[in-house]
This record gives sequence, structure tokens and C-alpha cells, in this order.
Amino acid sequence: MTLTLKALKRLDETPPWDWPEDTATDLLDVLRDPRAGEEQRVLAAELAGNSVVINDELAHALLALLRSAEQPDAVRSTAAISLGPVLESCDTDGFDDPDFVAIGEDTFREIGETMRSLHLDTGVSKEVRRRILEASVRAPVEWHVEAIRSTCASDDREWKLTGIFCTRFVRGFDEEILASLDTADHDIHAAAVVAAGTWEIEAVWPHVLGLITAPDPDRRLLLAAIGAVGELRPQEAAVILADLADSDDPEIAEAVLEASSLADYGWNENEDEEDDDDLDEDDEPGSLH
Repeated sequence: MTLTLKALKRLDETPPWDWPEDTATDLLDVLRDPRAGEEQRVLAAELAGNSVVINDELAHALLALLRSAEQPDAVRSTAAISLGPVLESCDTDGFDDPDFVAIGEDTFREIGETMRSLHLDTGVSKEVRRRILEASVRAPVEWHVEAIRSTCASDDREWKLTGIFCTRFVRGFDEEILASLDTADHDIHAAAVVAAGTWEIEAVWPHVLGLITAPDPDRRLLLAAIGAVGELRPQEAAVILADLADSDDPEIAEAVLEASSLADYGWNENEDEEDDDDLDEDDEPGSLH
């Protein structure tokens, strides 16, 4: 029997490591059931992307929903976003050890090719195309460069937000990131701060510090700035963020803890140089890492 919406909500409230063994099969049934309602299918698609359950069958079911013009935008968009984490995992870890790969290489390539085709199809809704770009850049390839450049330059606020969000996954957009720090749009501003921290753009440090010390900062900007402090100044983060460590906002307190802990995982510069010498030169074709 296909899981009801109520059952899916209970599953959503349960930690993934406590999900029943047959959860992947149950989610697959919902994704394939033509009688499933939109909200039911959206939630199933969201859960299906979790690393605990994702596999080739679920990935193909999500891909089928993404391809279907008959599906509501909410379903297609959720299917796209749910495929993002497994794309990133495969791009990072490769396919050398089948025991540690959630999906096969053929499935990985099919997802990437489908996303590229749909993103370039102007007959597909803007919302779906945006989510495709946001998900697919987690495994960067050449076509993403022009896609990000054009969206960052767009006069459409939503496309611009997508473009700046995507710059955290693909190198080479320092100019676009820095330019977006001056916007009055807090969502775009926060996305730019996160991207600047990710790529350790040193020029952004005074701006980040200003957000941390602002008397009444926007919450989105403050969270982005806390993360950037951890990336830009990991050894000093605990001191810089001390006043926020006991925040009544649990998300802010957790962000401070995470940023402060990055110092424990920082690379020694000499070790980093030695590791660079050991890197293989035959990277995956098309990879932008």
C-alpha cells in the first residue's frame, strides 16, 4: 500500500537513521503511483534524496518526475533538488568503490545530461530550470560556467539569486560575488557572503566583520557571515564570535559552534603544499574542481 501523506509526514519527523528498512521501496511506490497527490509526491521526492535511501531506482524515479511536463512545478522542482546531494557525492567520491556509491556512473551521467537539456529548454518553467541549475552545479561541468554568468547578470531578481547561489559551487566568479555584496536584497546578499566564504575571498573580510558587529543585523546575513568567519578566520572564529555563542536563537548558536570548530580541521600550509604535489593529474573529464 502506498504511504499516505500522514505516514510520509511521520517519516519526515523521524531521523533518517531510524527509518524502516523498506523505506526506499515505500518511497519508490509513492513516486510511481499516478494516484498520489501533489503534496504527497513532493514530500516523497524530498525524502527520496536522503543519502540513507537514495539508489538507482529512486534516482530514476525522481528523474522521471523531473522530465514529465505533466507534473506540477513543485514536484519537478523538488525532484531536481533531491538529486543534488547524490550528484555532489558521486562527483566528490567517484565510482572506484561500488560499496560506497549510491548510484551507478551511468545513472549519474544520465542525470547530468537530462538536467542540462531541461535547463536549456525555455519551454520548461523558470522555477524548474532554476532548481535544475541549483542542483546540477553540485557536480560542476563546463556548461555551468556560462549558465551562472548569464544568471548573475540577469535583471530578473530570481534568476540573479540562483546565479549567486551557484557561485559557491563553481570557481571563477569573484567579481560577481563581490558586486552582489552591495545589493539591498538580503537573500542575494547572504548568498554572496556564503560564496565569498567558500572561496576564501580575502577582500570580503571587512564586510563580513561589519555584518557580525552590526547592532541589529538581518538574521539571514548574520548566519551567512558567521559561516564566512569560520572559512576566512578559522583560528580566530571562537574569539570573534564569542558574543554570539550563547544566542537565544539555536540556529545562530549552532552556526557559531560549527564555525569555531573549523579550526580543528584546518590544513597546515606546508602539509597542503605537500598534498598538492601528490594530486593525480588525470581529473574527471569536464570537471571544474
